[in-house]
Amino acid sequence: MKSILVLCTGNSCRSIMAEALINTLAEEKYIAKSAGSEPVGFVHPKSIEVLKQHGIDTKDLHSKLWDEFQGMHFDVVISVCDQNDSKLCPLFFGKHKKLNWNTPDPDKKEGTGDEIKAAFKDTFNFLKSKIEEELL
Repeated sequence: MKSILVLCTGNSCRSIMAEALINTLAEEKYIAKSAGSEPVGFVHPKSIEVLKQHGIDTKDLHSKLWDEFQGMHFDVVISVCDQNDSKLCPLFFGKHKKLNWNTPDPDKKEGTGDEIKAAFKDTFNFLKSKIEEELL
C-alpha cells in the first residue's frame, strides 16, 4: 500500500475532499492523509455535504497542520493549491513523487447559495477526475 499526502493552505475543502476520495476510490492501492500550512481547524460543511452526497465516509476527516507529518515518508505528495491565489502552497521536502493539481478554492467563490454549492461540486468532480486519471 502506497501513502499519499495531500497539501493545501487551509485544509478544509480541497485537500480534505482529495483525501476522502483517494481513500474511497483507491482504497486497495493508497492510503491518503491531508494537511495545510495554515489549517483553519474545521472541515468546511459544504465539503462534508458534497462528500456525503456521493456516499463517502467523512467521520474521520479533520483539519490539521502539515507539521504533524514532518519526518514521515510518503510515496506521493499532491498539492491542490490554486496557482492564481496569492498564498503560497506548502512544500513537503523528501524523496517522493510530486503532483500539482491546480484547484481553485471553492470557499472563495462568491455568489448565490446555488453558485457556491456548484463550486464545491465542481471541485469534487475535478479532484475525482484527477484521481481516476493519475492514480488509478
